[in-house]
Parts: sequence; C-alpha cells; structure tokens
Amino acid sequence: MLRNKQIGFLGAGNMGEALIHGLLHGHLCRPEQIICSDVRSERLKAIREQYGVKGTSHNVEVVKQSDIVVLAVKPQIMKQVVEEVAKSLDLSKLIISIAAGVPLDAIEACARKELKLIRVMPNICVSVREGVSAIAGGKHATKEDLMMAKTIFDSVGKSLFIDESLLDAVTGLSGSGPAYIFLIIDALADAGVKVGLSRDDALVMASHTVLGAAKMMIETGEHPGKLKDMVTSPGGTAIAGLHTLEQGGVRTTLINAVEVATERSKVLGAMMKNNLTNHEK
Repeated sequence: MLRNKQIGFLGAGNMGEALIHGLLHGHLCRPEQIICSDVRSERLKAIREQYGVKGTSHNVEVVKQSDIVVLAVKPQIMKQVVEEVAKSLDLSKLIISIAAGVPLDAIEACARKELKLIRVMPNICVSVREGVSAIAGGKHATKEDLMMAKTIFDSVGKSLFIDESLLDAVTGLSGSGPAYIFLIIDALADAGVKVGLSRDDALVMASHTVLGAAKMMIETGEHPGKLKDMVTSPGGTAIAGLHTLEQGGVRTTLINAVEVATERSKVLGAMMKNNLTNHEK
C-alpha cells in the first residue's frame, strides 16, 4: 500500500523518528521514500545517518516531494508551519496530523483551504513499537487514505478508528495512560522495597508483572475481571491485597484521573483551536 508513496515528516522529533523506524523496521517502505525536516540541523544529521532517509531544513520542500505529509510538530508551532506550507498543500496529498489538541477544522482554517486530513492520537509507547493510536478521518479522507494511515501506525503498535469527537477521551485514557502505569510500577517497586526486596529486583518484578498481565489479557482475549478471579484463591494473598486496593479507592481514582485528563484535553484543544484560527486582520 505504501510501496509507491513518498512520505514526508514535518518534524523529526521523538514521534517522527518512532514512525520512521517503524516503517523501515516493518519493511513497509524504503529509506529513499522518506523525507523529513527539522529546525535542528544536528537532529536532521542524526536521522539521516541512522536511517538513510532524506532530510532538509525546508518544510516546503518536504511537502512538494511527498504524497503523504505527517505533521509531527508541536501544537504550539502548528499555525506557523501550516501557513508556511499552505500554498503547496492541496487535495492530492494526504495530510496526517499527530499534534495533540489540534482539531482538523482548525488546520483547514489555518491553511484557508479544504484538505485531505486525518488526525491521529498516538501515545509515547510508539517509541518501543507498542503504542496505541486512535485514527480520525476528515471529510475528504477516503477509505484507502484511512487504511494507509492504519498501516503506518500499526508499524509502531496497535491502531483503531474512532470519531474525532472522542479524541479528548483517547488523550485522557491512552495518551496520558502510560504516566498512570509508570506511577503504578513505581509504587509497586516501592512496596517491594518496603517488604525487603532490592530496588533493582523490585523494579524488574513490578514492570514485568504489568507487561505480563497486559500480554496475557491481550493474547487470551479474556475479560480482566475473569483473569483477576483466576489469581484470587479463597482466603489467599491476592484477595487480601485486592481488598486493600478497593479500600484505597484505586478503581475510582483511576476513573477520575481519566475523566480529569479528558476535560483538560478539551480545554487545551479549545485554546489551541482559538490560537490557530485567530488570523491577523
């Protein structure tokens, strides 16, 4: 699907590099099919040397050479970048934005033209090819466009289609979720140290316990409640620990965390949309 496509990345930061690595690692395209830009010359040099892709400091050059353009810049500079390349954008190019909190209609308003747009919310775990990405298509994106986007993001984990109106919820759950899990792992490791384990051993046990539990649920397809019941024998250690977790309100706290993060995403998104569409008269 991507064999004859030129793919351009505006921004070669962590997310951009993760996608480049995923595409090449999965043999979905060749290095010569990829071109990227970045304001940091040393960053471009490093990406070119490591992956053999083309690199330039000129965003317009990337857009002109590409069939698929990935907007991998920070939301704060999205307006500047879109306005810079707007003349080279049209409906012949598929544009994929991974900028958090930037709605598709705001990008069109900034470019002052209709575009073939897809918005994707990946999480940080794409850097180890275990990310989860939510894909929302704009009004001009075709089924083929959506499948190309899915192919790209499946190279760095798991992707699924979702309505753009739900991307704030995605941000609250999977976008912010790794931070919740890192906190849980850190807390489990602290607990291990408290009961006598070394810090290093406790961290290994905590992180691999989380990894193994997630993999078990994914591979078996079983509901987490059923798997939980498999671990909890009558009068045993796990049920005693679970009782303490429920007393501490872990379930409610995690639900509240996702809800609060979702609401914060909505506020930041509204601010970002206002900034992007606030053209000087």
